[in-house]
Amino acid sequence: MSDDAQAEAGTAEGQGPVEISEDLARHLDNKRDELFEKFEIRDEFPAAVLDEAEARTEDVQAEIEDEIEDRTDLRDLTTWTTDPIDAQDFDDAISIEEREDEYVLWVHIADVTHYVHPESAMWEEAVERSNTVYLPGYTIHMLPPVLAETVCSLVPNEERLAHTVEMHLDKEHLGYENIEIYKSVIESDERLTYSQAENRLDDPDAPLHEENKLVHELADRMHEQRKEDGSLVLNPSRDRAHTIIEECMLKANKAVTHTLMWDRGVEAMYRVHPQPSPDEWSEALREIQDLDGVSIPGDTWDDPRKAVNATLEEAPGRQLDKIQWAVMKVMPRAKYMNDPFGGHHALNFEIYGHFTSPIRRLSDLINHWIVYQNDVPENLIELCDRASDKQKDAEQCEREYKQFLQEVGLDPMAVNNRGVEVVDESEAEKTL
Repeated sequence: MSDDAQAEAGTAEGQGPVEISEDLARHLDNKRDELFEKFEIRDEFPAAVLDEAEARTEDVQAEIEDEIEDRTDLRDLTTWTTDPIDAQDFDDAISIEEREDEYVLWVHIADVTHYVHPESAMWEEAVERSNTVYLPGYTIHMLPPVLAETVCSLVPNEERLAHTVEMHLDKEHLGYENIEIYKSVIESDERLTYSQAENRLDDPDAPLHEENKLVHELADRMHEQRKEDGSLVLNPSRDRAHTIIEECMLKANKAVTHTLMWDRGVEAMYRVHPQPSPDEWSEALREIQDLDGVSIPGDTWDDPRKAVNATLEEAPGRQLDKIQWAVMKVMPRAKYMNDPFGGHHALNFEIYGHFTSPIRRLSDLINHWIVYQNDVPENLIELCDRASDKQKDAEQCEREYKQFLQEVGLDPMAVNNRGVEVVDESEAEKTL
């Protein structure tokens, strides 16, 4: 068995689906329908939207060939994707090079707005839905899967249209020396799962080992720098593969919104996260300090975010959830706005917005359109409010569905990781 195969064998997916009875399956269907009605979530796509998506997936290669002349050709650049094992579409890929005095980091995002634009039925439907809703074992997509899982998925060994963010980073302080955002054609060399990426980092003879090692060194430095600057890191034990993707996407999102704000002077859909009041932060820190075996380092009290980061690194594992919950309770909701004023408190970024997930978030789709057109939709404020409200609905729907799963004796995490399989009553009773 190869290292990659072995890595997957020990995962939740290797245990097979959670088995449930037909009766329980009906209960779950009814509960979902009830929640979809309550939160106005559309589970079915209108026929016109599906027809349009289907039509856009025909003659893909011919369309790409027509486009190549007007795009930057990056097909020869070593490029790969890293996603969870159960990912259905791959909307971001990375490339990396180390040069004498700089790193060059490319983040390639599926060029969704090439297919989904304001004149299309899919755009209208995306505005209606505003995001993909992820329930354990059940997904309600923002865009028709036939599109998201084909032409907008950066699968290996297939040419794909992309929107590339090319960042030249100073070797010493990792600041942006230069940022270029342009339409491209790429060809991914490989699709890695997170556990495969971990293996590649450890195996010097594996393909993409050097590239993963280099991008991890860069991502790790970006992560440490972000913490030093006062960015809140609620999950201190994240593995290396997740660190790579998280830091590269944060760097790209930040690069795009900085470019729009400072270089182009156009509005965008910014992600604004207000800060808790000083009293709320004090309350959270007191609650953390009172936990058994937990102590907030004395020199960090002045900056609550640094205090939480330092405490999470030293605290016993059993207290991590309680520390995270104490912080989450006082955190205001982040929202989408057409003005970055106030910045993103948790990340400690003055300007921030989303760009790297246009398949599952309306905000990213809108920002792709703004970057491409250098102009904003007339109803940008309305779109910001819509995206904020629908995100809140999606989170509440997910919470209530998880609660229901627990009430009927199912583990939401197991359902999410392994899926469910309906078996006849006698078989289901054996396994419950």
